[in-house]
Amino acid sequence: MDQRETRYRDDHVVYAGIEGENLVIPSANPINHHHAITDPGGCEPVDIDAKLFVPPGAGPKPAVMVVPGSLGIGPNHETHAETLVGAGFAVCVVDPFAPRAVSSTVANQTAYSFAASAFDVLATLRVLADRAEIDAARIAAQGHSRGGSAVTIAACRRFADAVVGPDLALAAAYAVYPWCGQQFVDPAIGTTRLRAIIGERDEWCSVQEVQAQVQAMRLTGGDASVRVVADAHHSFDRHEPVHTLDDAAVAPPAPTVLLADDGAMIDPRVGEADPSLTDLDLFLVAMRGGHGRSGAAIGGEGDQPDLFRADMLEFHGPLLDQP
Repeated sequence: MDQRETRYRDDHVVYAGIEGENLVIPSANPINHHHAITDPGGCEPVDIDAKLFVPPGAGPKPAVMVVPGSLGIGPNHETHAETLVGAGFAVCVVDPFAPRAVSSTVANQTAYSFAASAFDVLATLRVLADRAEIDAARIAAQGHSRGGSAVTIAACRRFADAVVGPDLALAAAYAVYPWCGQQFVDPAIGTTRLRAIIGERDEWCSVQEVQAQVQAMRLTGGDASVRVVADAHHSFDRHEPVHTLDDAAVAPPAPTVLLADDGAMIDPRVGEADPSLTDLDLFLVAMRGGHGRSGAAIGGEGDQPDLFRADMLEFHGPLLDQP
């Protein structure tokens, strides 16, 4: 599997003939969702990297941010970025890893919090919304794996209202094989349109948790949908044979951790919210409960990458059609 040997920021990158412009995204490192919601300004600041690609023509343009998963920016994310630029979208590829001196979270998802990942999405939304060439009302987020978790949480108004205020929202969130092990009790997404897509044979994430998250959003009146792709594994959008990453630390059968309105994690063993709990605390509980293991499959087979490309373009397409 290819991984970047250089920092994405430092590379000269061209997608569909458009040269990328480096952006600095002022984000933060909250220790958990409660920290992000109750004290967003008090979280440790961090500037993350991004590149923006804006196709020529009259604007302002609809935009899609691409948020990578646990391996960082890979060939699949770059392929999708090129496809979207070619289709007429402005595209912002986000690199949350290098600025935090992280190369991968495959073996350790606690290198920084899942709340920080969602904060990154909203911080990027704020920067893009201020760009004259981008339509602030037509900004979507597409996140893969850990990035899929990030865009799902960022779409929830309980989180977004605290970080960027009630007047700024993602137009759409495309959650690609997202981990949904943390879910708000009230997962209302307001005006955001959300779609999750996951492989039936995913060994990293629970298909049932993704379905439950989408259904909970529907029950709050949200425009949310889910597609389960038959016989597909995690990262089925990749043009590479299915293979196992031996160092992957996964626990798909672990109990879902619900989040109170203030972001505090609700310990599933006792049903009580505790603002001090972190990802690590409840990951360790899952491991001690026998839910964790090492090794999980990744890769696409047959026409699965083409199926994903078509679904991606169909989901984002309405943003191009809006005036």
